[in-house]
Amino acid sequence: MNFTRWSARLPGTQRRAAARGTNRGLTPVQRGEGSVPAARGGSAQHPEPAPADVPALEDFALPEILGSLPALVALVYGPEHRVAYVNDAYTAAFGHRPAGAPAAGTCPELHELGLLPLMEQVLRSGKPRTVKSRRIQNRPGGRGDGSYTVTCLPAGRRDGGDETAGVLVFLADVTDHADAAERLRASERRHRETAVTLQRSLLPQELEQPDDLRFAVTYQPGGTDAAVGGDWYDVITLGGGRTAVVIGDVMGRGVRAAAVMGQLRTAVRAYARLDLPPHEVLQLLDGLASEIDASQIATCVYAVHDPTDGRLAYASAGHLPILVRDEDGTVRRAEEPTGPPLGTGGWLHTSGSIDLPPGATAVLYTDGLVERRREDIDEGVAALERALAGATGTPQVVCDRLIRSLGVTADHDDDVAVLVLQHPTRTGADAELFHNAALDLLGGTEAAPRARAFASGVLASWRFSTELHDLGVLAVSELVANSLQHGTPPMRLRLRRTDRRLIVEVTDGDEHLPRRRRAETEDEAGRGISIIATIASSWGSRRTPGGGKAVWCEFALPD
Repeated sequence: MNFTRWSARLPGTQRRAAARGTNRGLTPVQRGEGSVPAARGGSAQHPEPAPADVPALEDFALPEILGSLPALVALVYGPEHRVAYVNDAYTAAFGHRPAGAPAAGTCPELHELGLLPLMEQVLRSGKPRTVKSRRIQNRPGGRGDGSYTVTCLPAGRRDGGDETAGVLVFLADVTDHADAAERLRASERRHRETAVTLQRSLLPQELEQPDDLRFAVTYQPGGTDAAVGGDWYDVITLGGGRTAVVIGDVMGRGVRAAAVMGQLRTAVRAYARLDLPPHEVLQLLDGLASEIDASQIATCVYAVHDPTDGRLAYASAGHLPILVRDEDGTVRRAEEPTGPPLGTGGWLHTSGSIDLPPGATAVLYTDGLVERRREDIDEGVAALERALAGATGTPQVVCDRLIRSLGVTADHDDDVAVLVLQHPTRTGADAELFHNAALDLLGGTEAAPRARAFASGVLASWRFSTELHDLGVLAVSELVANSLQHGTPPMRLRLRRTDRRLIVEVTDGDEHLPRRRRAETEDEAGRGISIIATIASSWGSRRTPGGGKAVWCEFALPD
């Protein structure tokens, strides 16, 4: 093959060739060789030496050079891309290719690499093109299998002017590099799958559904290119008709963030069982977060719903505000109080509250829902408020609408957790299953028989069975007697019926919480709480926000 007839249009080649063509046939003096160069800065005291004659490209043994290259080289010409030349490395990889044959029929590897349309573009445009890491596999005998980075260069004939006559195909074998990159991607996928599995296993597999509220949650890990974060949530029934909800976000990514998240979620459930106010739960979590990992911080909001007063008491540690949508579409934001994230230490958290009347919907969420690059996060929260204002339906429908409205897709760059709770409005037969009754316990010892009579009449009007009626009256008698003996005014008896349980609660002004103990035979007192624990499905006590305590017990209703 006579390579002096071809010119691969590498950058600068045309200019050098034009210069050589212009200078041919001139004397050294006419070409400027040996003459004094132009003066620099107006002075020519020391003339530069004359440059040596620069050899032309065709003066080199190009066929021998191309033949010995480890890269694969093929030269094709004409509109059918007929084979003009292939080097030894190309032949070793794909076999002999007869000269003059069309590449489409004799070079299937070019078709497998998707190069034929690319070569056509180069031939028409005269501009080089490069494609990276194209793969050939499953060829007979595995010959030529591998990954290649391919550069197609326009090649013109010396005697054909500027018209592109052919294409030089240069294939660099990058199989080792591509395999290493694929192993790295596979390792990253396994790492991410492990983190996602750990994350999902540490989150609640099924949300508790209390009597008075309805819940739904959506959790979506970040897209393939995003590492799993530490978003978490939970719903915890506290007894006495009260329900705790929590949502948080551990800063950081990967398995470590998911592990810290799991520890915090477990701790929240344990602290919630103590029936503490929201700010005290966050205070305990703050200390625990510092002990788990001082370099890890987390945001969190913890809230408790009490159906008796229809409010949501909450405390926030650097988390985004709770949003509440009223039945008429008005959206309210729970602003203050809020404190720094968990793990920072040295901060006394406080609790706030927001109304959650029947028909209202509350939304708790993590920053992945509202935070966008190059946008202020307040704009995202405002967009969420607008979306919530028009979101109606079941909690799951509201969740899905918020996710779509905020533009969260499978390729989202951050974890997203959304927890929706609704306080439904009950009408008709459903409303008949929910009742409340209360009595202020005034006076001295005569308050006990008055409380028993009140409870007997209320339970009879609620049409309970004789057995449940008698158990309820006994529980009222024991709780009221315990409060009269150990508590201080004001005292109040509350009875609550839901579709699943009967709740008896007595409050008083003393903060000393009762505990169950074994009464000896000669003891005249100390058996009341043991009796309650024996006859009731569950019981408990807590301190009330205004000072004092509440002692309650529950009876499960038959299906």
